[in-house]
Amino acid sequence: MKSVLIVPTFNEAENIERFLTQVRSDAPNTDILVVDDNSPDGTARIAELVAQRLGSIKVIKRTGLRGYAPASRDAMLSAIESGYDAIATMDADFSHDPKVLDKLISLVNSDTALVIGSRYVPGGGVTNWPLFRRVLSKWGNLYTAFCLRLKIKDCTSGFRVYSAKSLKNINLDGLKADGYAFLSEMAFVISRKKLGLIVESPIVYVDRAFGESKMNTRIMRESMVLVTRWGFALRTGIGRKHLPR
Repeated sequence: MKSVLIVPTFNEAENIERFLTQVRSDAPNTDILVVDDNSPDGTARIAELVAQRLGSIKVIKRTGLRGYAPASRDAMLSAIESGYDAIATMDADFSHDPKVLDKLISLVNSDTALVIGSRYVPGGGVTNWPLFRRVLSKWGNLYTAFCLRLKIKDCTSGFRVYSAKSLKNINLDGLKADGYAFLSEMAFVISRKKLGLIVESPIVYVDRAFGESKMNTRIMRESMVLVTRWGFALRTGIGRKHLPR
């Protein structure tokens, strides 16, 4: 199976070299696609230098609309065009363990559309988070699953693998989210369109040690608004035409 890892980045200069080196060591058969949102700290340049040394790493430098969702969509379209079978995503800050990547990719098969590295199934967990953040994340995932009628414990995990076959059946440019709500939206579309199984496999999430988190109140607000709107449309039919497809 031909696989690629998409790594959206913005100001990850403190992490990117160590991260790419670790992924190349732990998942040597998976190519890497760094998609950088014109980071002012030089993340893309560092990634390019590492790519020259390690190989099988491509760097896309974006200058358009910044954000997790548009960067992910651009990278996914590039990966599909390049003929990959499995398309993974993870963060570059070591919150996701590169040693788990091969296992998640191995779970993709002809019946599976999405494999989620899940914090909230048996064996999964979170470290270095205060109680408030743990509660907020757990509540947010329960609320998202309820609104979108998803049988998923961790709708918002960014450590996941998609089958290219499923992505080809999604209008990626027609999706609504700009930020991390994109993760819930993708699971929602895959479920609604019945594109294949969604499987959760346990991971332990570790809060970043270097750099700054990209999560902020605007991103959380966007997720809450979209999930609530979609849940309302599912149950009432009002605004159904605005549901992601």
